[in-house]
Amino acid sequence: MKKLASIALAAMVLAGCAQSNDKSTVTAQDLQHHRYVLQTVDGKPLTGVQRMPELSFGEKMHISGAMCNRFMGQATLEDNTLKAKGLGMTMMMCAEPQLNELDHMINDMLTSGAKVALAPQQLTLKTSQHTLVYKLADLVN
Repeated sequence: MKKLASIALAAMVLAGCAQSNDKSTVTAQDLQHHRYVLQTVDGKPLTGVQRMPELSFGEKMHISGAMCNRFMGQATLEDNTLKAKGLGMTMMMCAEPQLNELDHMINDMLTSGAKVALAPQQLTLKTSQHTLVYKLADLVN
């Protein structure tokens, strides 16, 4: 009887651990009040830029950030897909061609919808064409 109880207890503990570690669905609360800095673009480290591109999430899925230009808008998150149609964006031409390309890339990704994945200290946005990996920079108010 003790053996059966021990086995049952062990099974419950393992089942609880498996459930608590399975966090595949990203929620707005997971993103809210966080700022991320871009680390890699399509698997290649971001190098040679003077200002590091960033992405921030505020209240009610307000999204803002900067590549070359600053952008902001209202995002939605459904089935791990982040969308932000009609982003407001400054329209400067940057001296750094890579940042100009990233402006178009983030706008296209957020307009069409990018899959979101979270890992410790990391945010990944992915479409069929591109993958952007960000590092958690800090919490924002």
